[in-house]
Amino acid sequence: MPNVARMYDFYLGGKDNFAADREAAARVIEAAPTAPVMAKANRTFLGRAVTFLARHAGISQFLDIGAGLPTRDNVHEVAQRIRPSAEVVYVDNDPIVLAHARALLASNRRTHIVHEDLREPEKVVNAAQAFLDFDRPVAILLVAVLHFVQDREKPYEIVDSLMDAVCPGSYLVISHAERTPQLVEAGRAYDKATARAALRSAAEISEFFDGLDLVGRGVTRLPEWASGQEDGPDTSETVSIYDEAAMRWMPFLGGVGRKPLCDSPLSSEAFVQKPPLSELASFATQLARHREQRMHALFNSRNEARS
Repeated sequence: MPNVARMYDFYLGGKDNFAADREAAARVIEAAPTAPVMAKANRTFLGRAVTFLARHAGISQFLDIGAGLPTRDNVHEVAQRIRPSAEVVYVDNDPIVLAHARALLASNRRTHIVHEDLREPEKVVNAAQAFLDFDRPVAILLVAVLHFVQDREKPYEIVDSLMDAVCPGSYLVISHAERTPQLVEAGRAYDKATARAALRSAAEISEFFDGLDLVGRGVTRLPEWASGQEDGPDTSETVSIYDEAAMRWMPFLGGVGRKPLCDSPLSSEAFVQKPPLSELASFATQLARHREQRMHALFNSRNEARS
C-alpha cells in the first residue's frame, strides 16, 4: 500500500520510499505536474514559519503534528539553531515515521517523539504535556496534514480543541492543499494509500484560523507567504523554481495565526514593541485562568481514571 509520508519523501527527492509509493506519486504528478514543486514550497513555508516564530515571536516550544519523515531543515534543526533551548515534540501515527525519527533524534534531549493521532487531540495534548509547558506559549504546526483529515472526522473541532489547550500568545501554523479540478484528479491516487485526500477551498482553509490574529500576509499561496523574508534556512534551490505565474497559481495555501492575548484583536508586532500595562495585566489574568482550568481538567481526568 502506498504510504503518504513516503510519497511526500519522493516528491522532495528523498530515498526513503518504495516502488508502490513511487507509482502512486507518479499518478499524482501525471495529473498535477507541479506536485514536487508544491512539496518543496511547503518545506520552504515550514522553515520560514518556524524561523519567524523562534526569532521574532519568541516561541521556544513547538508541537509538530503529522511530522512525516525527517528531511533537511526539520523543525528542531531550524528552531534550535535560533534558540538552542527550544523544545520540539513531533507527533505521528505512522510506525515508519516514528522509527526514522527516533533513530535520527536519539541524542537530542530537547526533541521528542510521540506516537499519537491528530484525530484524537486530547491524547496528543496529554502526551505532549510530558515535554512542553502549556502554561507558556506553544506553536502548533499542522503542516500538510489537515488535507488528510476527512470532514466526517471533524477537522475544525480538532483544531479548536488543540488551540483551546494552549495559552494566549500561542501560535497555529497550517498549510493545506486547495480544492481545484486538477488536484481533485491527482488526489484520487491517494484513495488506496494510507490516507485519502480531503481537499478544501481557500475559504474553508481560512476558516481554521477563525478567532486567531493572522500574521503577515494572512492565508496566502505558499510562495507568497515565504517571500520577502531574508532570514531563515537556505531555500535558494526551492525558491529558484518559482516564477510569478507559479506563485499566482499554486493551489497550496498556508498561514500563521496567534491566539489573542486579550478579548480585542492586537497585532503581534504592536504587542512585542510596546505592550500597555493594562494589556500585560489582562494577559497575566488569562494565563492564571488558563492554568486553573488545566489543573481542574487534570484533576478530573485522574479521578475518572481511578474510578
